[in-house]
Amino acid sequence: MAAEEIAVNRMDPSAAADLCERSPAYVREIAPYQPGKPISELAREMGLAERDIVKLASNENPLGSSPRALAAIAPALAELSRYPDGNQYELKVALSRRYGWPVEGIVVGNGSNDLLEMAAAAFLAPGRACVFSQHAFAVYPLATQARGARAIVTPAKRYGHDLPAMARAVTPDTRLMFIANPNNPTGTLAPWSELEGLLHSVPRDVAVVLDEAYNEYLPREARFDTVAWLSRFPNLAIVRTFSKIYGLAGLRVGFALMQPALADVLNRVRQPFNVNNLALVAAQAALGDLAFVERSSELNRQGMAQLCGGFRALGLDFIPSCGNFVSVELPRRDGAPRAGAVYQALLRRGVIVRPVAGYGMPDHLRVTIGLAEENDRFLRALGESLG
Repeated sequence: MAAEEIAVNRMDPSAAADLCERSPAYVREIAPYQPGKPISELAREMGLAERDIVKLASNENPLGSSPRALAAIAPALAELSRYPDGNQYELKVALSRRYGWPVEGIVVGNGSNDLLEMAAAAFLAPGRACVFSQHAFAVYPLATQARGARAIVTPAKRYGHDLPAMARAVTPDTRLMFIANPNNPTGTLAPWSELEGLLHSVPRDVAVVLDEAYNEYLPREARFDTVAWLSRFPNLAIVRTFSKIYGLAGLRVGFALMQPALADVLNRVRQPFNVNNLALVAAQAALGDLAFVERSSELNRQGMAQLCGGFRALGLDFIPSCGNFVSVELPRRDGAPRAGAVYQALLRRGVIVRPVAGYGMPDHLRVTIGLAEENDRFLRALGESLG
């Protein structure tokens, strides 16, 4: 075949379309996850200087990364030519010591998102179902649909999980349940007593994934030792991340605690070398950086009060949050939603927040807690954008 013909064939759109039609319909119908707008993208679109843009869209730690993690990365750079430890042994040992749980019951992922996908891959397939709440993390329906499974979405209760309703929603074909506590994007916290009641009532052949990505941001009076439940509920998996309070979102590393038998199943679908060298050493170092965690938690507490006070001053309602973000409601005008218009107005002023219409919340914007000056910049821009 001539070189010209090869080039034409490579660019034949009809051939690619035919191939894509061979993909299962449930895959072709997936609406891809939409991340928060990057600073560089807004700078290009609006002709703004990156240094003048405030990003409060992706629930990142405004203090940056754990200093101990940054220090640990430097000597690890010399080993980039080597594959990482596929068993992630040293990080698992550190996690085992922290949480008092055996190494065999710990699974490490490329962010907590990877662990949610592992759970879906391990337990979902066509003809099976997954239960999760309305207004819950977008990855739950995506992971379910990607396996051709049926999503059972229970109505939210005051924007939070209705746990008794979720327990009642379990069907004979249900094999997985996702619970985010605190929930994203609403920040709501389900009562621990109700959560324990759900675990008692859910059949043991249904895996329950408790997504605690924002656990370290909980106020002291709201904290609870869910790890103690693992010995009593063999179908429970607790998922956490280093992306949030530890400030390692760019390295992508999370972990899950569960019974060793359950961990063995997830490890069968885990990709080899799924967490890179730098992420492993940084996460291990960050785990011991308690001073940074405490400082981040306190900054978040102060910033939450600052934003919520600002919303009250503007006459805006918001959803009380236990995370490092808060969702504010923009009142409709003449019956029409205007959160989208306010979002665009904020972008023009160099402030990035997160629209959550895709979560069934067309009247809200989610705002990450930033530094005091970033919060102040957002509140001023919000006031100007309300018109």
